[in-house]
Amino acid sequence: MERNESPDATYARTWSNGRGEVRFFTRADGSRLRYYTVGTGPALVLMHTVRGQLDYFQRVIPLLWDHYTVYALDLPGMGWSDIVPGAQYEEPQLRAAVVEFVRGLDLHDVTLSGESLGGALSLSASIDLKDRVSRVVAFNSYDYPQGGERGNWIARLIISSVRMPVLGPLFAPLEPRPIFRAILQGGYVDKTRLPEDFITELLRSGRRKGYAKVSRGIFRSLKGFDRARERYPRVSAPVTLVYSENDWSRPAERDRVANALTDVHRITVPRTGHFSALERPDEMARILLDAA
Repeated sequence: MERNESPDATYARTWSNGRGEVRFFTRADGSRLRYYTVGTGPALVLMHTVRGQLDYFQRVIPLLWDHYTVYALDLPGMGWSDIVPGAQYEEPQLRAAVVEFVRGLDLHDVTLSGESLGGALSLSASIDLKDRVSRVVAFNSYDYPQGGERGNWIARLIISSVRMPVLGPLFAPLEPRPIFRAILQGGYVDKTRLPEDFITELLRSGRRKGYAKVSRGIFRSLKGFDRARERYPRVSAPVTLVYSENDWSRPAERDRVANALTDVHRITVPRTGHFSALERPDEMARILLDAA
């Protein structure tokens, strides 16, 4: 396991204006999740996208820290959380990490929220945390086949290659900046909203030893998030289900999620792609404040 003694806060300092603190949460197995916390008010746990990290919410958190106590975390192996050799990154393992995080910090009256992979986790983890979660706000929930491969032809080529049984390990470590940027741009309507310094940070954390296996594991696990939709009827917390107008999900897939939930309020964000936290942070913040 590659370990740094203190959590990396290099990039977080550039957008947090010195507010808040980057910490490690140590799990029962000794591995650590990096998280950023700031603010006052009820607890809000934010979970990032596929191939992301807590800094994904850099434009949203400053709009919320006077209203919530924010906890934004790096999911297992991602960002600057510990990379554990041999770890699995299927939906049950990622969900268990979120559940352990919320219980370990003894959080109550929690709003669980996330985008993409994080949106799906906020729904499924709320079932295991029903005595602690007061509401769920899921943005562009990533619980359907293909997902990022729908972004553009480059994303379709690279992601499908990374998932391949034999050639996948050869493709996973390859992240030339122009190709990486092009893949991410497939999730934006206004491509200028993708921060270049965030690309730099993702490539920096992605150079850690073992990260290629984490990335490949995540992409190969996404079919499990499709299957995890079967748990959604057990969600007891009220849900705000948010989709961007130009999200990768299809109308029938969005309806399928909404129809599985008992207490759901639906919102569509116009002229926005899959990565709404960076493209429309004002709208994400408004929805989270309204939910409170």
